[in-house]
Amino acid sequence: MTGLTDRPQLKRFRARAHRAGHADFLHRAVRAELQERLSEVNKTFKDLVVVAGFIDLWRELWPSAPIILDDDVLDLAVAQYDLVIHAMSLHWADDPVGQLIQSRRALRPDGLFLGSLLGGETLATLRNTLAEAEVALTGGLSPRIAPMAEIRDIGGLMQRAGFAMPVADTLPFTVSYEGLPHLLHDLRAMGEGNALSTRHRQPPPRSLFVKAAELYPKQSDGRIVAEFEIIFLTGWAPADSQPQPLRPGSAQSRLADVLGGEEVTMPGTSSGRDRD
Repeated sequence: MTGLTDRPQLKRFRARAHRAGHADFLHRAVRAELQERLSEVNKTFKDLVVVAGFIDLWRELWPSAPIILDDDVLDLAVAQYDLVIHAMSLHWADDPVGQLIQSRRALRPDGLFLGSLLGGETLATLRNTLAEAEVALTGGLSPRIAPMAEIRDIGGLMQRAGFAMPVADTLPFTVSYEGLPHLLHDLRAMGEGNALSTRHRQPPPRSLFVKAAELYPKQSDGRIVAEFEIIFLTGWAPADSQPQPLRPGSAQSRLADVLGGEEVTMPGTSSGRDRD
């Protein structure tokens, strides 16, 4: 069964980006954000592993840590690490839940998972502009930009993967470019080209990008803006030492007493003190 991503093509794009001089500003921003978040965790991590598509970029930050590729089957031993970082590649996973489950299994109890990926608002203007240009030229549409997860969905995947206390939040970036060719150049230099399995195999016509450049909204100074949404994921491997939710019905105090108000019974319901 064909997956979302053409993995050989994605690897070719990444290799080309590495040879050409990687446009790594998003990775560096994410690295700084992850370092900040780790500094706020009251715990020392001794056994760290990083899952990434660009090994060299992340080895700069953690030179002594193992850095493994984001293959479908991750090269992770079970219960081996107290910190797993999944770095800027989960948006290309055919099975993101599987990637999260493998990461959670690699953690010891009370180990921490930190993930980062491109979210659904990424390149929204480019996506819409390319669609408008293609419809105008051909009357049809082709998949040009990979679908990316919405934060409300990815948070649910963390729960499905079995993480305790999962949190998902976003950090938006906007980047200004002189024009569309400069944005497309940066995307190639990021290794974020069109690696969709369902893409047209013929190179897109030059007229498509000429039309898209005409349609792309301009700022007052004539420049264009591209959006990048980074989703950050945080979760813990379950452990007995972690706070546990109370069993329903086990509360020792009424909410009305805590709030200092009067308890009101809604029509069709009964108050807690009337229950057996």
